[in-house]
Amino acid sequence: MKYGFIGCGNMGGAVARAVCKGAGSGDVLLANRTPAKAQALADELGCACGTNEEVAGICDFIFLGVKPQMMADMLDELTPTLEARAESRPFVLVTMAAGLSMQQIRQMAGSGYPIIRMMPNTPVALGDGMIQYCSDDVEPEKMAEWLTAMAPAGRLDAVPESLIDAASAVSGCGPAWAYQFIEALADGGVAAGLPRAKAQEYAAQMLLGSARMVLETGKHPGELKDAVCSPGGSTIQGVRLLEERAFRGAVTDAVLAAFEKTKDLGKK
Repeated sequence: MKYGFIGCGNMGGAVARAVCKGAGSGDVLLANRTPAKAQALADELGCACGTNEEVAGICDFIFLGVKPQMMADMLDELTPTLEARAESRPFVLVTMAAGLSMQQIRQMAGSGYPIIRMMPNTPVALGDGMIQYCSDDVEPEKMAEWLTAMAPAGRLDAVPESLIDAASAVSGCGPAWAYQFIEALADGGVAAGLPRAKAQEYAAQMLLGSARMVLETGKHPGELKDAVCSPGGSTIQGVRLLEERAFRGAVTDAVLAAFEKTKDLGKK
């Protein structure tokens, strides 16, 4: 098995879905604290299911998909298995735990193993994710292999580790706020008389198309916003109201709050 997952929750499961597409289900092994959860996902994806020890013992890329506060105990249990195979069959640790640096993960694992730190978001399950990553001591061939396996997840971007926490606060946490925005837009549509299903469809497709405009045109969001605001029109009145209610300031503060919390996770 080349790709093993320890932890098949929302994020680990989403990444596993992408890797099954990029590397093939036959090269993926899933493990979870609740075995039935891993088995259900394995049955769906057509891959194998096993234990944490089996993932640590045979996989070339070991994805660590457990919560930050559970990482130390989990890795402590696996330290003997990792040490036993380190020389005979090298492996790469792949962490997606918010707030934990590569150095911290290595200390928990008991040695300076090759490591990739990635910050995905849940849309990777659909191939539209945003994944920032950094690495240390990973051979170029191994990194190329990992990137190929991860390609179906979405857009990947290599960044210095010093920027990972800030990146996570924007694209990792951001989907939750995007869903809040879609819900609020739909609520407004319902208040104006639209059926709920239609209002939600219109809001979601609007956000999808607007995001593509930013990515594909390369224009500043402010320029694109101005293009929608006709003089004396309806849109500028909505913009005015959002500015009065400190919309941009609230969103910025949400990112900073998430950033500070992420940094705190690494201190515990």
